[in-house]
Amino acid sequence: MRKFLTALVLIPLGLIFVVFAVANRHIVTVSFDPFNSTDPSVGVKLPLFVVIVAVAIAGVAVGGSATWFRQRHWRRAARLHEADARQARAQMADLRAGAPAPLRYDPQRLPAPQQGVGYGSGGRDKQGATL
Repeated sequence: MRKFLTALVLIPLGLIFVVFAVANRHIVTVSFDPFNSTDPSVGVKLPLFVVIVAVAIAGVAVGGSATWFRQRHWRRAARLHEADARQARAQMADLRAGAPAPLRYDPQRLPAPQQGVGYGSGGRDKQGATL
């Protein structure tokens, strides 16, 4: 069924492309010289359909690249979440197996400050404020 639907779309598109190419086969000059358009120093003579198809392909490539670069944040987040999920699955498997989970340093959890112990004598900082 999928091959049939693909053929149902691609065959008419191919026919349209062939008809377009036959109808627009006259030669045009693509000039890259903005100062002399009658006799350009840098110019290419191509059939019109080649120019249009090349511009369409270039537009799709540039748009796809821009979208890909714009979505890098989401791809990075997906990789991080996938790594976190993999680690959580491994920890859950260890807990189910009865093995103790390895202890890791957590920078978010710091020991509570002790009273009376500080920078100076009596728990005061350099300006004399109590901690």
